[in-house]
Amino acid sequence: MIADSPEEFQLKLEYDTPRFLQSLFGNEEAELRYLEEKVGVKAITRDGWILFRGDQEGCELARSIFSDLETARRDGAELTARDFRTAVDLSTDKSVASGVSEMVKVRLVGARGRKPVVARTAHQLSYLNAMLKNEVVFGLGPAGTGKTYLAVAMALHLLKNKEINRVILTRPAVEAGEALGFLPGDMKEKVAPYLRPLYDAIDDMIGYEEGAQRLDDGSIEIAPLAYMRGRTLSKSFVILDEAQNTTREQMFMALTRLGEGSRCVITGDGSQIDLKEHETSGLTEAEAALKGVKGVAFSKFDSTDVVRHPVVGRIIEAYAQYRD
Repeated sequence: MIADSPEEFQLKLEYDTPRFLQSLFGNEEAELRYLEEKVGVKAITRDGWILFRGDQEGCELARSIFSDLETARRDGAELTARDFRTAVDLSTDKSVASGVSEMVKVRLVGARGRKPVVARTAHQLSYLNAMLKNEVVFGLGPAGTGKTYLAVAMALHLLKNKEINRVILTRPAVEAGEALGFLPGDMKEKVAPYLRPLYDAIDDMIGYEEGAQRLDDGSIEIAPLAYMRGRTLSKSFVILDEAQNTTREQMFMALTRLGEGSRCVITGDGSQIDLKEHETSGLTEAEAALKGVKGVAFSKFDSTDVVRHPVVGRIIEAYAQYRD
């Protein structure tokens, strides 16, 4: 570290190759500008080194960001520009202790040739760890935060590792009033419109062919919530999606289906309830009734966890402020 003046410092970091250094920030100059704005330093890079100029605190913060990214990269993670911004954001958030290198430690298997699924935010990491440690986990928060996607990834990971025998994905078909018998086609055709997001997640992680094979052999089952009644599910991973649209009776029924060696993840957004006005959401009741119950965990997400286009997070935040 070199002091040009009492107020400005220079800190130079050197790496094995220019390619390795570029892999830390997605080889995008725009990402370095993002770091400069957030941390308050000037960054110059070429030929495998990067130089920071600014005050001592800013330079040290930049060093810790690149150290976090280097650890993740050397542990085998393939970093994206989004990961770089996440590392920067986490470093400036005093309420968060984990960095990107911690997030990529939990890697969930996907199809051959596909990247493993990892957490992209601190809340997502907490959610994955909750699923590893508890029998029942609630993932609560707005759309686009990865609640369902990560639950499906965890379920497929455990299925591939033979820790469970079956994955069951379900959601209430509120739009059809659960009156599926009046819809045309067989059961699969009746429920496809309501369960499409779950099929999409499976295809994305393990590919269409393997997904179709597992659906055929029954190791993955996708069904409306109404079809869960009367069953006892052993050594299964149950995902109840869109749980804000369950009634109190449906939620209780779903939670009491679990048999030996089974786990359950319930995802939902309490601000998006589509039930009739006089009906109480089963998710709302479960939140109140199950706090402090051993083996039950609650993971909450907010607009900062949205992993879709960045503007989606800003839209959610704007609506939340407007409606308060």
